[in-house]
Parts: sequence; C-alpha cells; structure tokens
Amino acid sequence: MRAIREVHSRAVRAPAETVGALLDRLGRGEDDPLFPTPAWPPMRFDRPLGVGADGGHAFVRYRVSAYEPGRRVRFDFTAGQAGWHEFGVRPVGPDSCRVEHVLESRPSPVVALTWLLGIRLVHGAVVEEAFDNIERAATGRPLTPARRSARVRLLSRLLWDRPRAVPLPATARLAHDAFPRTDFQDAWQMELRPGMPQEPEAWQGVLGRSSGFPVLGRTQDEILLGEDARHLDFRASVQVADGRVTLGTVVRIHRTTGRLYFAVVRRFHPFLARAMLRRCHRRLALAAPSAGEREAARA
Repeated sequence: MRAIREVHSRAVRAPAETVGALLDRLGRGEDDPLFPTPAWPPMRFDRPLGVGADGGHAFVRYRVSAYEPGRRVRFDFTAGQAGWHEFGVRPVGPDSCRVEHVLESRPSPVVALTWLLGIRLVHGAVVEEAFDNIERAATGRPLTPARRSARVRLLSRLLWDRPRAVPLPATARLAHDAFPRTDFQDAWQMELRPGMPQEPEAWQGVLGRSSGFPVLGRTQDEILLGEDARHLDFRASVQVADGRVTLGTVVRIHRTTGRLYFAVVRRFHPFLARAMLRRCHRRLALAAPSAGEREAARA
C-alpha cells in the first residue's frame, strides 16, 4: 500500500523557547494549551509526556517514541497501524520560529480508504487548530485562524462521542430521592473534555432550550428538572462529577393510562435521551474557549 505523508507548518512570531514550553505540556488535560479541546477529543497518555507514554486521541492510538523537551515529540502508531506523527519546533530568529507537524504512515487498505474519505480532512483541521492555539498562547491571537469547511463540520458531528448506558449514580441523590417509589429509571453518561463547563447549571438545556421544564432541585454537582402529570411524573437529573456528565431519568406512573402511555414512550426514550445528551455535549464543547484561549486568559 502506498505510504501517506502529510506535512503542516506555520511561522509563529514568538521565540522557539516559548513555543517549545507549550509543546512540553501536550497531553496534560486542562493544562494542555496546544491540543484543540474541547472541540476535538483530547490527547491523553498513561503517564507524563516522555518516551514510552501510551495514549492517543479519539480512536487513534500511539506511543511516544522520541522526545526532546522544547523541540520535538514523535509518536509511533500502535494497534496494528504502521507509521508515526511528530510535532516539532525550530527557531527562525530570536523572536520567531516555525512549528511543524509531520505524519507518515503505511496504512492497510481499510485505513487508507477512511483516510481518503474524510480522516485526512479531520486530521488537517485538528493540526491547524493546534497551531492556532500555539499562536493564541504565545502571541495573543493567530494571524489567520483556521476555518472548518462544511465537510469537516459534518464529519465532526458524525464522529462526536456517544453516550453510554450506566446505572444511575448513587451520588445522584436528587434523582434517587425524587419519589418514594420509582417505576422506571435509567442513565446515560459522557466524558467531559478539557475546557467544558463543570457547573450543572450549564447543562440545564439538555432537554431542549425551549422545553420549559422547571428546576426542582440543585446541589453542587446535580440539577433536577421535571414535571408532574395525571398519568405519570418524571424527573431528569443532570450530574457533573468526576470528569463526566450523566443524564438520569426517573419515572413514577399513575393509573392504567400512565402504564399504557409509558409502554409506548419507553421504546423511544433511550434514543431521545442519548440524542439530547449528545447534542448538548457538542453544543457546549463548541461554545467553550479553546485551549489557546484558556491559556491566554491565564497569562
């Protein structure tokens, strides 16, 4: 299979030492000023950045194979994919430098096809937005910020994280205490990306901005919405804790009409709950400040 080689580079009006110090913080979660979170999945490792650190971002897995602090870091692909990618910084003058990202891979036919169909566009967007963050953190703003094409926006939407089913957390006390008797409960959970809001109030619109459901309770990490009706009462709990957001639902049914009504609603409820949480997760991530903006604000 033909090898893939992709090179991105950008001149930055800042000393190489300044940019190199940003590069050294790759993969540090909230303290990573470079990788473009929360708009894209974060780069994470099983240990501090250094040779042997295992990790990746999204479904791409790799291991640090070379690291020169302040200058370059290379990642070898793992999980059966041959190749590597590398971030590097080199000085151009006392107050300027060039940052570069190089990817080389000899993919399988399936990986090559996905690369051509869209991963190449996503990869390019992630790298260019990382360069934007370098400029924001080092100089205050990028000279020419990257713009996402319509196709990249569509791919981002399609590839966005998906909620997973979990037991209703024991710490979601507002949900557990909502009714003395519960006829149905479930919960869906998503990982928070660095830079996403940690306050449960920010997630109040998870049921839709125009849902109009009143807030019935609040704690430091949980907000409870809901409504009572003649046939059933329901509560929606949004808990933000331990780096995750959980949407839980508890229902109390009244009368035969309530059981018949919920027998129908129950078929559609998982799909709707997942869709609402995923939509809200994406909306809040895209509205949040970028890693470079957060770094510039801290300076």
